[in-house]
Amino acid sequence: MTAQRLHPRVRIVWTVRAVLLAVVVTAIAAVPSLLFDLPRWVPLAIGGVVLVAGVGHARLRYRRWSYEVQEDALYLERGVVTEVRTVAPFVRVQHVDSRRGPVERAFGLASCVVYTAGSRGADVRVPGLTPEQADDLREELKRLAIRAEGEDAV
Repeated sequence: MTAQRLHPRVRIVWTVRAVLLAVVVTAIAAVPSLLFDLPRWVPLAIGGVVLVAGVGHARLRYRRWSYEVQEDALYLERGVVTEVRTVAPFVRVQHVDSRRGPVERAFGLASCVVYTAGSRGADVRVPGLTPEQADDLREELKRLAIRAEGEDAV
């Protein structure tokens, strides 16, 4: 199987989160501006920088996110500043969920979460899937994990 991309609507979700963060940062920056009689443009400039950085990060994050299901493991590549490559071997998979939070539901998206044995990074999330893709991926990963468990048995 070749590397799979996330659904393009996930860019909107990540952009909305960046906008909300910029609004919160602007509001927080406005408090010292009001207390210490700083120019009114200072909080707007800070919020603008956060907005531009957040929207840019959302776009780059989308370009860098991919996943691939192979016979032995789920492979993920992501990261803007730090490139992260994750391998979740099927012999370590404990269970797989598909998840749709309120923001994801609003944009018609879902995630697939793979829980693996181990303490560090014991779950892997593939965001930005359609509900059908998340369910299909969940079923495929479940099937491969069951097959791997049989191969790993003593």
